[in-house]
Amino acid sequence: VRSVAVTPDGRRAVSASYDRTLRIWDLQTGTEERVLSGHEGYVNVVAVTPDGRRAVSASYDRTLRIWDLQTGAEERVLTGHEASVRSVAVTPDGRRAVSASDDRTLCIWDLQTGAEERVLSGHEGYVLSVAVTPDGRRAVSASDDRTLRVWDIETGEELAMTVLDAAVQTVTPDGRRAVSASYDRTLRIWDLQTGAEERVLTGHESLVRSVAVTPDGRRAVSASDDRTLRVWDLQTGAEERVLTGHAGHVLSVAVTPDGRRVVSASSDRTLRVWDLQTGAELAMIVLDGAVTAVAVAPNGTTIVAGDAVGNVYCLEYVEGKPPSPPPSI
Repeated sequence: VRSVAVTPDGRRAVSASYDRTLRIWDLQTGTEERVLSGHEGYVNVVAVTPDGRRAVSASYDRTLRIWDLQTGAEERVLTGHEASVRSVAVTPDGRRAVSASDDRTLCIWDLQTGAEERVLSGHEGYVLSVAVTPDGRRAVSASDDRTLRVWDIETGEELAMTVLDAAVQTVTPDGRRAVSASYDRTLRIWDLQTGAEERVLTGHESLVRSVAVTPDGRRAVSASDDRTLRVWDLQTGAEERVLTGHAGHVLSVAVTPDGRRVVSASSDRTLRVWDLQTGAELAMIVLDGAVTAVAVAPNGTTIVAGDAVGNVYCLEYVEGKPPSPPPSI
């Protein structure tokens, strides 16, 4: 399982897998509602539209596909990329998607018609990830050409470019800054208006695989192959605390909607819940395989995770109550 996404109402989760399928899960009952088949290669990532009605998937087969989550129908196949599509982000109004590909481009798609609106060219290597600002006006991409670029979604113009070894990035809730995670063991904070590097966050001892920002935009939490998570103050750049306990690479991290807890996924086959304020480990649960993806539902207590052997798990975290090992759903 490469990616999991939860609908805004918290009722369903969608998982994307190397078995070329997506699956829709009912989070109330834990049952599999539908299997979405059509991709002819690994499904790298899935995103859900803000209204919760559709999912957009990106695949090694060079396509994106739009799915109706109510019926499971494949609405459209989006073709145009010439290599694997690694990442996709949906604009906050749900009208467009932006995709990132190994063909060195990003594409902007109209989700109503399936039309390719424009191709964003400039990167000289695989485009590894893309994020959209909360106002829906800009996209931020990271590439193995060692650049991070900011694009105007309406015009396709490249607004800023900076050199770094970023693999993933996220945008702060106010849309003013991006936080990038890098192969060089650092995180960096960028001003999206100017493209200027504001701060370099150092402390990790191996590559940083994932980063999440708290809903208030004050902190970032990073996950690394050095087996730790680190909490950073985005105003000062200070490392507030190091979260230790994992015995393997930390592959993914998510923050609860209230900003109080962090959920981490690791190759040590565990999912862990942490108190963001104190750094205390609140819960740990062992799953069947390396935990590759994690998401938190809007209620802040339902956690959805996927592992390397194809299982998807739904866990209800209740504060003060140790979770029991969940069955895969």
